[in-house]
Amino acid sequence: MHQASVPLFRRQLGALLAWLDKAEAHATARKFDPNNYLQLRLAPDMLPFVSQIRIASDAAKGCVARLAGVEPPKFEDNEATLAELRERVRKTLAYLDSVPADAVDGSEGRDIVIPMRPPREPVQMKGLFFLQHWALPNFYFHVTTAYALLRHAGVELGKGDFLAVG
Repeated sequence: MHQASVPLFRRQLGALLAWLDKAEAHATARKFDPNNYLQLRLAPDMLPFVSQIRIASDAAKGCVARLAGVEPPKFEDNEATLAELRERVRKTLAYLDSVPADAVDGSEGRDIVIPMRPPREPVQMKGLFFLQHWALPNFYFHVTTAYALLRHAGVELGKGDFLAVG
């Protein structure tokens, strides 16, 4: 379970750090405030770029914590700059590194409870289902959305950047 989760999160969060660097370079080259990216959205009713990064971070650390049977760490959700978003991603990576593999391994059958916003009741599922059908798809949804927002804004990103190759 560790091998099926942490390396995937680490790789994509590392790629995300590189995208943030490219976004800042793009803004600097075009002489605008790189923090303008934080409120980007593709549609009026979607969450902005900053939220996409926060939720991707929460999905990764929340998944690993729940699989390990511990409470996920809480971050303040107050990032207002690209630098602060980078720091959040780095804190997420540090947290992933702090969870021992043996705490996550063997969690396939562990009961995982996902709190929901009222009026919805918490959702319960087994660890393997949670990882494969909830945590990873949610993580990749928000990472992909962040990528799409930066591409839409003109940041020069390609498939290799998304896949973290080359």
